[in-house]
Amino acid sequence: MSVQIKKSNQELLNQQEKRESNARSYPRSFPLAIKEAEGIYITDVEGNSYIDCLAGAGTLALGHNHPIVIEAMEKVLHDRLPLHTLDITTEVKESFVDELFSSLPEGFRERAKIQFCGPTGGDAIEAALKLAKTATGRQSILTFQGGYHGATHGTMSISGNLAPKKRVQGLVPDTHFLPYPYDYRCPFGKGGKEGAELSAMYIEQLLDDPESGILPPAAMIFETVQGEGGAIPAPIEWLKEMRRITKERGIPLIIDEVQTGIGRTGELFSFEHAGIVPDAFVLSKAIGGSLPLSVVVYDRELDAWEPGAHIGTFRGNQMAMAAGNATLKYVKEHQLSKHAEAMGDIFTQALTKMQNHYPQIGDVRGRGLMIGVEIVDPSGKPSVRGSYPANPELTSRIQRECFDRGLILEDGGRYGAVLRFLPPLIITEKQVDEILSIFHDALAAAVSE
Repeated sequence: MSVQIKKSNQELLNQQEKRESNARSYPRSFPLAIKEAEGIYITDVEGNSYIDCLAGAGTLALGHNHPIVIEAMEKVLHDRLPLHTLDITTEVKESFVDELFSSLPEGFRERAKIQFCGPTGGDAIEAALKLAKTATGRQSILTFQGGYHGATHGTMSISGNLAPKKRVQGLVPDTHFLPYPYDYRCPFGKGGKEGAELSAMYIEQLLDDPESGILPPAAMIFETVQGEGGAIPAPIEWLKEMRRITKERGIPLIIDEVQTGIGRTGELFSFEHAGIVPDAFVLSKAIGGSLPLSVVVYDRELDAWEPGAHIGTFRGNQMAMAAGNATLKYVKEHQLSKHAEAMGDIFTQALTKMQNHYPQIGDVRGRGLMIGVEIVDPSGKPSVRGSYPANPELTSRIQRECFDRGLILEDGGRYGAVLRFLPPLIITEKQVDEILSIFHDALAAAVSE
């Protein structure tokens, strides 16, 4: 009988470094090897416990190993259901679509169609772009500065982050970046309502300018809250304006709900805050109940595809559909959207109070349980808007101090200077207080270094 030798975090990390590519990212910030996970907590191989405020980058709406999700998975296995069906339908699949479509805004659900895509949100974004180009016969795509839509060749092309693009040649042409209403670092130096109005005005005039250099667009795409861009929420009135502008000009509007969808922002779908309906939106992450799944939901008027126009071997992940169905039902039945809004308010109020004592916190923002804290250098020269220079070094120190105290927080945003709170939607008020206490201690320690 062989005896399994227990390995330490460092031994497993060394093994990972030796065998995995240099593209790996999270282990560089969180040097641990996970052994167990439940709810908002994970435990490493050495028995250390951590609060997971990353939650699979928003995938784990119900946290780790929620009983409802486990039950749905076990039923698929117990009933000997197929695990993989390409796009051949099953009762599991039809039940998932029933639940999702019943969740759509009235008026849209009657017109909705769905495309199951490969395992990642990036593939579904690719599908949505192809759908719009096919339906319109056009090629230009309007996207936004600071946006993030994936790491494939096409989705990288429409994302704002420059670093991944520097050594990748031949990105998708006819991609045009527009100014997103970023209050703290407004591209017009104004911020607030005026900055958002200027953004909308600029975009409308651009589209109506016969000398703009941009051909009639196939689509406009954006996140209502920029995730990797630093938890930047677009003002509600700006969202309404984007819908008006695109609708009046016959431009399909695609909303990326990969991270915002399924209750995270305080509504089941983040576009519902503005009372608008896009022509298409993309879901992934939480929609699979922690398993790989992505879909495009769109108005049937766009469905100009021929058979096989978008495919993917793993678009028939039955266990993900079962887990996603269970997750969606649970979120709705337990009103986790409203719970996320309430918990998010507690976070932002407490973090704003900290900002009064720590000028290194330049901005606190977000929507629901999608919150960003921008770390700055208050000794630097402020911009015209009054925002201070980003401070990625201090951000990294705060993140490390949090980790050493048992809290996992992701960074992001410009220069990696935004700490992002993205916990499971099931988080309790007591757990929020625990996170805030750890963050305060970590902030104080990092500032005093």
